[in-house]
Amino acid sequence: MKTNAEELFKEFREHSVSEFFRKNAAMLGYTGKIRSLTTIIHEGVTNAIDAAEEAGVLPKIFVAIKRVKEESEHFKVVIEDNASGIPEEYIPNVFGKMLAGTKLHRHMQSRGQQGIGVSGSVMFGQITSGRPATVITSTGNGEIIRADVMIDVDRNEGKVMNAEKLEGKWRGTRVEVEVKDVTYMRSRYGPFNYLRMTAIANPHVHITFVEPDGTLTILEHATDEVPERPKPMPLHPWGIMSDDLLVLAKHTKGRTVTSFLSTELSRVSKRKAEEVLKLSEVNANKKPAKLTWEEAEHIVSAFKQVKLMAPPTAGLRPIGAADIENGLRQILRPEFTYAVTRPPKVYRGGLPFIVEAGIAYGGGAGKTVEGKGEGEEIEAEAGMELLRFANRAPLIFDQGGCAITSAARNIEWRRYGVDVSTAPLTLFVNVVSAYVPYTSAGKQSIAEEPEIFDEIRSTIMDVARELKRFLNQKIRIKERHERAGVFEQYLPVIARKAASLAGTKQPDIKPLLKKVTGDKHDEES
Repeated sequence: MKTNAEELFKEFREHSVSEFFRKNAAMLGYTGKIRSLTTIIHEGVTNAIDAAEEAGVLPKIFVAIKRVKEESEHFKVVIEDNASGIPEEYIPNVFGKMLAGTKLHRHMQSRGQQGIGVSGSVMFGQITSGRPATVITSTGNGEIIRADVMIDVDRNEGKVMNAEKLEGKWRGTRVEVEVKDVTYMRSRYGPFNYLRMTAIANPHVHITFVEPDGTLTILEHATDEVPERPKPMPLHPWGIMSDDLLVLAKHTKGRTVTSFLSTELSRVSKRKAEEVLKLSEVNANKKPAKLTWEEAEHIVSAFKQVKLMAPPTAGLRPIGAADIENGLRQILRPEFTYAVTRPPKVYRGGLPFIVEAGIAYGGGAGKTVEGKGEGEEIEAEAGMELLRFANRAPLIFDQGGCAITSAARNIEWRRYGVDVSTAPLTLFVNVVSAYVPYTSAGKQSIAEEPEIFDEIRSTIMDVARELKRFLNQKIRIKERHERAGVFEQYLPVIARKAASLAGTKQPDIKPLLKKVTGDKHDEES
């Protein structure tokens, strides 16, 4: 018997964003027992650091993972910051509503961008443990709010339960999430390595970490300077599509298309807007909200025919070469380190980005094998370790499909005197942009945009050349030591034999030995 259309569509209904991600949690990074736990840490820590920086304070982050029951896969994750705190009325939306936040609409560089992160963690804890997240927060007004938060999945709304107000002189936010079916391991995919990478890329951040077995790790900050806050960067006409223009038009405060273009887009003056509208044959006095798709296409096409200044990059905030080196030294204690921050570039015609890279050799640099559980030592394994970042946030997963990985593999490392399978080497790469082209909502991999790939490759070659100079110098020093050692060993013998054959007194060869081996002893001292 055939089913008719009416019967089929009886099952038709709308789904909320929360319901979609509850059924597709893997899209947010909640896949696998180790990755899911690390993803919760990632979302909480990136939000905490962003919030502290926006408050203008040096971030102090406390992270603890506590086992709820012995020898079980049931944990409580605690993340606390010293930022500005959250006003009470915003708690339900911040922790219980998907695609709600302060970042997505600002066209501004930040570690998290989609407005999903912390609410995704609350949802994952809710669906695995059945428990609400506990939020404790204060804006420093003498009042501390403690509330339990759950997500109404069908409505994509946060529900606050058991709220209470306490007195206290504290400012910041503490989030506690219970989660089941996850595993803690000291591995390169686990929370410990995530926080280690965070400390390298954020040398101004102080991190305290307590592992499930009680092990305490303190990652001290290497600089006392809070990075300058990024500034919002409006879209540049060279990097927009017709749909982007129509979305902006719906929300603009401009009353005419002319004022809309000159206020909402960067590098567009009133005169340039008039020139574009004349070329596109669009009424300059038309209300922006009434623009049609065809008119938007004509405007985008016209922008490509007029001369404009290059997209602004003042809103980008790279780490900086000096701080990258500070971070690498603080955590890895390498024998050699070098970093570079390249000038800004653009991709897709008008989206600005910056690539910076650092390289560390010797000391604690290089790969480590995965540990098998809590409290176990991690044995050293030779080979190059690749540390990927976007806007200072570590990218641990989905390494194979990332532009950074592809660019690093595209380098002929032997030209730089390096065997990446054995060298004690750590390569650090950070991509900075208000428009990082992530490959998924999990934000763990950067798309291979041609301009970004080429710039990453060029930046890696910059630091690799400096490593080659260091290694060549090291080889020269070793060769001088070996030559000096030969003279030091055999010159006294030669002098003694020569004096015996000549029937004369053996000469004092100490000044000659000092001259020959002086460089060696100077270098050793």
